[in-house]
Amino acid sequence: MGSPRRWGERIGCALSGRAGTGEVTRDRFVACAGGQEQGMQTRELGALRVPALGLGCMGMSEFYGTADEAEAERTIQRALDLGVTFLDTADMYGPFTNERLVGRAIAGRRDEVVLATKFGNERGEDGSRIGINGRPDYVRRACDASLQRLGIDVIDLYYQHRVDTTVPVEETWGALRELVEAGKIRFAGISEAAPETIRRAHAVQPVTAVQTEYSLWTRDPEDDGVLATCAELGIGFVAYSPIGRGFLSGQIRSVDDLAPDDFRRHNPRFQGEAFARNLELVDRVREIAEEKGVTASQLALAWVMAQGGREGNPAVVPIPGTKRVAYLEENTAAADVELTGDDLRRLDEAAPRGAAAGDRYPDMSSVHR
Repeated sequence: MGSPRRWGERIGCALSGRAGTGEVTRDRFVACAGGQEQGMQTRELGALRVPALGLGCMGMSEFYGTADEAEAERTIQRALDLGVTFLDTADMYGPFTNERLVGRAIAGRRDEVVLATKFGNERGEDGSRIGINGRPDYVRRACDASLQRLGIDVIDLYYQHRVDTTVPVEETWGALRELVEAGKIRFAGISEAAPETIRRAHAVQPVTAVQTEYSLWTRDPEDDGVLATCAELGIGFVAYSPIGRGFLSGQIRSVDDLAPDDFRRHNPRFQGEAFARNLELVDRVREIAEEKGVTASQLALAWVMAQGGREGNPAVVPIPGTKRVAYLEENTAAADVELTGDDLRRLDEAAPRGAAAGDRYPDMSSVHR
């Protein structure tokens, strides 16, 4: 592995600050996991300071095969020990069970966490999908329900999970502004939104972060104006699926490597000819990783983190998901990987924009809206 970076400002506890003002104080930005100092560089998403690497919790409850809640809780607690204190969940994961899981895992350690959750993909208790909902009354109800499930008093970062094209975004974000003013959320974000939507939302209530899929095999934000818009407006960018839904790890060589109930079996990029073409991309990345003495996952994460340092880009924070301690520790070590200019050039050649075969989702109608 490359030489460890010199750690920046330590992070262990969530920010304090007066809700609704955008004011952030750092009196609680100290290491507090078992009294041990944490060494994780930080990034600023708007006015919100977070670790350079977060943890996506979705797969702990749904979509990626069988869940193991005990191991998932251990993974979250280990993440806090390592300084990975930026946790990402959503009400629709489970549905609802992922927020409860995260709430249990952080009980007694709330002050260490920068906690993000989401609303907008409405589901029933039976798991049914009701639809995308951005109505103000629903936003308020969803927030109250998430606070209760998480067992907390305030959400640090509350995202609109998907854009409801039947409701003016100004109405949805008016409700988010009210939640900030009421002290129920500290900051607001939006996921899978197009530049014009981001601008309209930002005019109502500052957008702290835009969350969109971004990795070596999903470089759409570089071309569709999302990264540029974030940089222009001072908005942070949170990259989900930064290891390409696990594909960039190089560990998935056949669709048969996936559990029968794994949603990736239905993802276009994991199908037939697309799968074969994408394996070629992965093997090119893995070859570079082997030369550097790191895993393919670590290299993929290091590449995403490096994008925040490129001219014209906003701060970029990846939130790789995992439900196992071993993979968490592997991913966290990516923060130590230093990429040279030559490394970045070679990765651009190995995985150029548009190189991945297949759409990101079976139905692309709800993204980039």
